[in-house]
Amino acid sequence: MNFLTRSAMPRRTFLQGFGATVALPYLDAMVPSLGRFGAGAAAAEDAKTRFIAIESVHGAAGSNTWGASKYLWAPKDVGRNFEFVNDSALKPLEAWRQHLTIISNTDVRMAEAFEAPEIGGDHFRSSAVFLTQAHPKQTNGSDLFVGTSMDQLIARRISGDTALPSMQLCIENLDQAGGCYYNYACAYTDTISWASPDEPLPMIRNPRVAFDLLFGAGNNNSDRMSRRKANQSILDWIVGEVSGLKKDLGAGDRERLDKYLEDIRELERRIQAVEKRNTSGEQRELPEAPIGVPDSFDEHMKLMFDLQVLALQSDMTRVISFKTGRDASSRAFPESGTPKGFHPASHHGGREAAIMDFNTINRYHIGQLPYFLNKLKNTMEGDKNLLEKSVIMYGSPMADGNIHNHRRCPLILLGHANGRIQGNLHLKAPDGTPMANPMLALMHQLGMDDVSSFGDSTCDFALNA
Repeated sequence: MNFLTRSAMPRRTFLQGFGATVALPYLDAMVPSLGRFGAGAAAAEDAKTRFIAIESVHGAAGSNTWGASKYLWAPKDVGRNFEFVNDSALKPLEAWRQHLTIISNTDVRMAEAFEAPEIGGDHFRSSAVFLTQAHPKQTNGSDLFVGTSMDQLIARRISGDTALPSMQLCIENLDQAGGCYYNYACAYTDTISWASPDEPLPMIRNPRVAFDLLFGAGNNNSDRMSRRKANQSILDWIVGEVSGLKKDLGAGDRERLDKYLEDIRELERRIQAVEKRNTSGEQRELPEAPIGVPDSFDEHMKLMFDLQVLALQSDMTRVISFKTGRDASSRAFPESGTPKGFHPASHHGGREAAIMDFNTINRYHIGQLPYFLNKLKNTMEGDKNLLEKSVIMYGSPMADGNIHNHRRCPLILLGHANGRIQGNLHLKAPDGTPMANPMLALMHQLGMDDVSSFGDSTCDFALNA
């Protein structure tokens, strides 16, 4: 193969063997070094933006009136000269402020009760509203209706010829069927992604399932089980393909390929270690969870973040939605510094010490993000890293969880979206601003200028000062 002419390796190149299908990361060999075509191909690759939406359920301590007065979420100052107080839940992002845009004081009114029978059902509406900014129809049946979610609207524009238009991942147990409470179908709280107003998309909790989806690890369950019992890696199935490919690659590309394949193998090892531990007969903290799901929240989050990086690096997908919790979950996070369960902690009764306990959990959750940001920053694609090419939207459709309030909801952006988002900025929206406004503005930044409205949006929103 001649990489010094127009005959370049296709971007959609896969290594295949015995049911394994491994997409390659971006290599220099995929762009010819001579001619206008080569320059155009490189520019097109650089222009690919990734979008990741992360939902944090049940608000934040900084959205409580007292918590807001102590700047536990949004800083006191707006603009670029903001500072985090020591207790800020966003303090773990201090080192990443050049990539951080804080959008405070936006409302998610579509998650509120519109009629008397809906009162009390905030837990079972909120997740459905987060990325749709639409009000769910109250039903226990199959006649679901809310809205098409933002991630799916974006996927239709930027996914191109990716193998997976989008990925949907989660941390908590989301396999309830039928009706939940307050006459809401569980589908409303089981996903944040909606392909259409009546079509919820399933979310993957098990890292093993997500891994097999990305790498086609076996033709069927029997193949996959046989490989695992033999303690084989999917890379064992493509060793011949790898060796043949390397002969045509330059030194830099060989190094990139080796690092990428080692990252896949290391992730596979960690998943195998979780499965081994969870089938050892030892008592589990999460007995209901699949064997591929770690009992440790921290470990589970890291596995899911690593899967996302590999999915984006291989361009298997450019759009990911990630649901990190479940409303009304009482899961405790002892690593955070408080033994209180999440939902009980959120109902702090307005007591200052209890609010700070909930803030401790919020800060712990935010503290998971630097791991992801660092991985993206250290993953190069051409002349840019993936953090420069991505925008991560992290937020909650609830504000003060103590009173199930949806005003002053948490929302931040991370990454520069190929230069479209400046970062190092705190934007405070005018009172009454729908969260749908900055979401609409973000879609415009991603090239969707023909989208004139989204959810209950009222106008555009300036994301850069």
